[in-house]
Amino acid sequence: MKLSNLIAPSIQGVSHPLLEEKALRLMVSRQDLLHPKISGNKWYKLKHNIAHAKANGAHRLVSFGGAYSNHLHALAYAGQLYDLDTIGLVRGEIVSPLNPTLQDAVDWGMQLIAVSRSEYRRRNEADFLEQLIRPFEPCYVIPEGGANLLAVKGCAEIAQDIEHQVDCFDYLCVPCGTGATLAGLVSGLTSRQTKVLGFCALKGLRDLEEKVTQLLSLNDYDSGVPWQVIHAYHCGGFARVSPELIQFMDRWQEFSDIPLEPIYTGKMMFGLFQLIEQNYFFPGSCIVAIHTGGLQGLRGMCEKLERYRRQIEVPR
Repeated sequence: MKLSNLIAPSIQGVSHPLLEEKALRLMVSRQDLLHPKISGNKWYKLKHNIAHAKANGAHRLVSFGGAYSNHLHALAYAGQLYDLDTIGLVRGEIVSPLNPTLQDAVDWGMQLIAVSRSEYRRRNEADFLEQLIRPFEPCYVIPEGGANLLAVKGCAEIAQDIEHQVDCFDYLCVPCGTGATLAGLVSGLTSRQTKVLGFCALKGLRDLEEKVTQLLSLNDYDSGVPWQVIHAYHCGGFARVSPELIQFMDRWQEFSDIPLEPIYTGKMMFGLFQLIEQNYFFPGSCIVAIHTGGLQGLRGMCEKLERYRRQIEVPR
């Protein structure tokens, strides 16, 4: 399954006095540059799902997400590209006028269905899911965030590509929500000397380790690659920000031209620099951080960030 206009992700170095002080090397895998519409890990999660759906004669894809879901945004474009109907079951109320994320999805042919938050919490219950998708059958269901074994298979390719680009690195860092990308990286690495760090973007998601372990075990992965989920840098919860995060992102722009967003990659970088200050990494270590894309979500966050700046008097 190929995507037109696909660009091989590059590796970009980051320079900062703190890195020099701690004798560390930091590089960023620019998965955000992969494609103008389906960037970062979104394509890797979808590619094998779409191929499987088409191979089995499916013409309609159904999935889940919030009002600013990068996954639904990518799925809608992929559906248009591969001539597949797409249904987006959206958590909560769908507000009119649509935000830029959902407007793109509609423009690309996705049908949006609002699902109450109480019902949405039951999306993984087999009986309830069957009832929920019955109006759209026959269809192929992709979990929220694309998190299934086919997504893990796709995300393993990210690790393999990085290993071809960087001879030796000690840490591989990635923001995470569902855990599928983290599981893919762990399964895709060949070096057992590399530790994978997943920076959780959600508050209170204490079963994430269990979900990653389950995804790995379901496909009999036993790579021996060490991994860890770090929960300390969610900044209040999903899509929430803190004064410290905003200040970090503003300072980041002073020394790097790599764009960040505050939902996933911004929090990972904030957490990563916090760990560097705390001497988490051994001197001489090489760190690769994955930019998972999602920059389209900035369109709905810019006004919110400015409002936060005014409220908390964060200097520019």
